[in-house]
Amino acid sequence: MKKTFKLWEVTEDLCDVAMGRKPADLVIKNGKLVNVNTKEILPNTDVAIVKGRIALVGDASHCIGDNTEVIDATDLYISPGFMDGHIHVESSMMSVREYAKTVMPHGTTSIYMDPHEIANVLGMKGVDLMIEDGKVVPLRVFTTMPSCVPATPFFEDNGAFLGPQEVDVAMSLKKIVGLGEMMNFPGVINSDPDVHKILKSTLKANKTITGHYSMPETGKGLNAYIASGARCCHETVRCEDALAKARLGMYVQVREGSAWHDLKETIKAVTEHNIDPRFITLVSDDTHPDTLIEDGHMDHIVRRAIEEGVNPITAIQMVTLNVAECFNMSRDLGTVSPGKCADIVLLSDLTKVSVEEVLINGEVVAKNGETTLSIPEGSYDDVKNTMHIKANLKAEDFEIQCPVKNINKAKLRVMEIIEAKVGTYHREIELPIKDDLAQIDLENDVIKVAVIERHKKTGTMGKGFVKGLRVKEGAIASTVAHDAHNLLVVGTNDEDMAFAANKLAEVGGGMIAVRNGEVLAMLPLPIAGLMSDEPVEEIAKKLKGIEKAWETLGCDLISPFMTTALISLAVIPELRLTNRGLVDTVKFEFVDLFI
Repeated sequence: MKKTFKLWEVTEDLCDVAMGRKPADLVIKNGKLVNVNTKEILPNTDVAIVKGRIALVGDASHCIGDNTEVIDATDLYISPGFMDGHIHVESSMMSVREYAKTVMPHGTTSIYMDPHEIANVLGMKGVDLMIEDGKVVPLRVFTTMPSCVPATPFFEDNGAFLGPQEVDVAMSLKKIVGLGEMMNFPGVINSDPDVHKILKSTLKANKTITGHYSMPETGKGLNAYIASGARCCHETVRCEDALAKARLGMYVQVREGSAWHDLKETIKAVTEHNIDPRFITLVSDDTHPDTLIEDGHMDHIVRRAIEEGVNPITAIQMVTLNVAECFNMSRDLGTVSPGKCADIVLLSDLTKVSVEEVLINGEVVAKNGETTLSIPEGSYDDVKNTMHIKANLKAEDFEIQCPVKNINKAKLRVMEIIEAKVGTYHREIELPIKDDLAQIDLENDVIKVAVIERHKKTGTMGKGFVKGLRVKEGAIASTVAHDAHNLLVVGTNDEDMAFAANKLAEVGGGMIAVRNGEVLAMLPLPIAGLMSDEPVEEIAKKLKGIEKAWETLGCDLISPFMTTALISLAVIPELRLTNRGLVDTVKFEFVDLFI
């Protein structure tokens, strides 16, 4: 892995190569340049590279010496490297090392990761682990400091706390390039002092505040949020929201992950309303191993944008120049231009986004779908063993007592999930009562859900009901439960729910599906209960087993485990369940399960 030189360190070298006084380290010859500066395809273009930066774009025949490496790009497109402006690596369930190895062959050269998942379990210890992993891979791994740990104070219990003081210290570090998604938008727009201390620390350091404004409100609240410094937002699910944010100068991060398929709707801001796309970027947010292997990463998302009618060069601008400008890094990244870092993707088909070769820092890192550089293995023993359940769980722990005795039915608040979307509906549904205990209603697709605190042995457990998962039997449990990542269990009977929860506690966390006291599938995630230290192929294989088990239990949703993981995310409308109870996330207040 080559050293990355600052521009000021190599200005003479760049000039000498451009003028022909010194040979280039590498020249890409005779390609078709995807010029995102001017939205053009320039044929018969060469790129000369020295010390990891671009010295010349044009005719580089005078830059070739005896030891210059030459790549023949005839019939290939020369594109800037793809950049993911918002990603939680933990959601891939693999380490940063394995993640880099997986995404680089898909044209990804830079990511802006927000490690708030592991931060909610381990605090700065987890953040530092991710940063250190990022230092040993060719992929440019930029880190934004988690802003909301915990995501919803007073509504849940997590494993760590990162407040204004910790953020202020982090903003002085070069390894931190911005603030992770500010999910506490009520705190922002209502001028909460601690929230604004975090914003001010970021702004004083001249770093980017990444946003999370999930409300369908585009008036005074959105204006206040953007005025506070929030530069971008990935929580945009409607075309009208995308238009409103872009018009106010906020970068709209159009999301297309494994479970969240928002691109089809939000990209209409460009394809139907014909706005200037300079404030539109494409992001993945959360992507699973099977998606990365089967569909790809940023190449897949660019392809999806093109399929929805976006011009191919415009789509590439959305993952290159626009991202670099969002993070104030366009002096170094985002284009194939003189002086820029030589992060380049060679494509054989522009519309299909067929990646042939990938360079980072002027070095070939992937070719023909394979990573070409070896990445050292990491050690993760000190971030395992994070399951701290107060006691072994029993079936009766999952019983839900009705506050009124001797009745047959009662009206309860129920979360209804929305397939391939992050939101839920707040429903009021009449459920059967038997022996003073609330029951599931399989006929109406209503089953139980519980969230169990697993960080500090508090013994707290929130219990409720969820509609829309289409599970007919058994139980599923997971420690991937945003954002506090407590132990979340859904099921049709208390016995299987207890069995699933206890089994995950034994293996250090992960995902499991059970039926009649037997394990149908399990994916252990021993690193903080979020990630595996196995190769991506092995993780994907076990994840396929989990998906198959969901189907066996009756569920046919897209990425049901990811949808389920958001049941406990108390920052997205309308109704959520944490270890402390049921939360109305429109009014931001606890509500009773029984009405």
